[in-house]
Amino acid sequence: MIRIAFLFRALAMGVLGTFVLAPPVALATEKVIIDTDIGDDIDDAFALAPALTDPRLEVLGVTAAWGDTALRVRQLHRLLAIAGRTDIPVAQGPATANTTPYTQKRWAEAQPAPVAAVPSAVDFILEQARRYPGQVTLISLAPPSTLGAVIDRDPAGFAKLKRVVMMGGSVHAGYDDTGYGPLKGPTPEYNIYSDIPSARKLFASGVPLVVMPLDSTRLKLDEVKRDILFAAGTPMTDALALMYHQWRRLNGWGQITPTLFDLVPVAYVLDPKLCPATPLRLTVGPKGETVPAPGPTNMQVCLKEDKEGILDLLMNNLLTQP
Repeated sequence: MIRIAFLFRALAMGVLGTFVLAPPVALATEKVIIDTDIGDDIDDAFALAPALTDPRLEVLGVTAAWGDTALRVRQLHRLLAIAGRTDIPVAQGPATANTTPYTQKRWAEAQPAPVAAVPSAVDFILEQARRYPGQVTLISLAPPSTLGAVIDRDPAGFAKLKRVVMMGGSVHAGYDDTGYGPLKGPTPEYNIYSDIPSARKLFASGVPLVVMPLDSTRLKLDEVKRDILFAAGTPMTDALALMYHQWRRLNGWGQITPTLFDLVPVAYVLDPKLCPATPLRLTVGPKGETVPAPGPTNMQVCLKEDKEGILDLLMNNLLTQP
């Protein structure tokens, strides 16, 4: 007992020397660029919210794609400010024709237009791919119009990306499938059929692709989870609630439960076990259908997701933010 007491006194007095604690192990981070058509459907906002705050992601930038990309830039700036991430640059992709209603237009227009010139998304993606060759994951949540423009500009620069993880396509299940009972079969998926030429360029680019089709992205945010989130009263959950209700209104109040298609690619980058991928070869048909074809595989495809695991990721992320 005397020896033990002496040892503790010695430790307290520092006579046994200085102990150096090992530094905490840093989380491995993934460099990502997120290409999004936020503002039409509501799923982009629910995908971006956890991506902006999860320490496992180093978000190099967010690029606005498809349709009114100038207004999408304003919406992104507002969302980044709410997330406390004004350090993340926003770049503007090529504007395109778009018949899909911009359901969150009023929320986006509350953000003033940028005073400074907005960087080009094509330039930004190429600049980051060259700066970090083989290290940047591009998360594609939109029709691939910006990606097609990058490939047209500099296919070798595009090839410096580590991979593209995208929401797109339909292999065995389509929009009419609920996840219960016999499958009704694939249907052309919005991101692909909206820009078939760019989708074909992407599939043929040689950049590693990980694809989340309709088979694995029909993820419903039910009423119970919505109530928990919207009652949390954080700046981010309040913003999501406002955008959700604007989305509902401009959809004619017909849709109540949103489908979080775009959350799945983000969840996969954070934890690949949530959406295990299978090697496939897919080609893009004349109507935008994604068709399995013989020959060498050109992508990894997630055909079945862990629904509850992905929703847990979303809920835990949003409910632990100050």
